[in-house]
Amino acid sequence: MLRDAEKLKWGIAHIYSSYNNTIIHITDITGSETISKASGGMVVKAHRLESSPTAAMMAAKRAAEGARDKGINAIHVKVKAPGGHNGPSNTGPGCQAAIRALSRTGMRIGNIEDVTTFPHDRCRKKGGKRGRRV
Repeated sequence: MLRDAEKLKWGIAHIYSSYNNTIIHITDITGSETISKASGGMVVKAHRLESSPTAAMMAAKRAAEGARDKGINAIHVKVKAPGGHNGPSNTGPGCQAAIRALSRTGMRIGNIEDVTTFPHDRCRKKGGKRGRRV
């Protein structure tokens, strides 16, 4: 349970998780100042392992330690997948592992929000005014 002496200092953990990498970026509550960041590529040697849940857990642990050193002890989580008009809208394999690792380091987790972009309309398709003529 939370002690009276321990005041919560909030930050935001931005987790970008694709099928190629997982990036954890912890900012202050306004989102404008970086406090700590880590990625799957910083903690593993092989490129094929960057998006793995194990790499995401190690990266989240590294980012959380950096944030804890600067006084952040509670975070809101914003999860993002590639999205857009030609990327997958679902997160990569490291997303859940990263959130779990952040909570295991002792960080209090507030909101978990999905901020994946989605198109309101599409870019114009190729093929010209009359379409693709076969």
